[in-house]
Amino acid sequence: MTEVVGSFRKSSYSGQQGDCVEVADTADHGRAVRDSKRQDGPLIAVSGQSWLAFLRQFA
Repeated sequence: MTEVVGSFRKSSYSGQQGDCVEVADTADHGRAVRDSKRQDGPLIAVSGQSWLAFLRQFA
C-alpha cells in the first residue's frame, strides 16, 4: 500500500471550483493522486520518475 507523507495539495491553477485532483508525496519518493471530491476514495500511485516525466509534458 502507498504510504502518503505530508498532506495532499492542489494546484494553484485550480481556482475555487472544487473539481480538482490533489497530489501528495509518498514514502518511496513518488506521488499519490486523488480526486478532491473523494478524499477517502482510491489513490493513483506513481513513481517519482513517472511524475517528473508527466510534469515535463507541461513545462
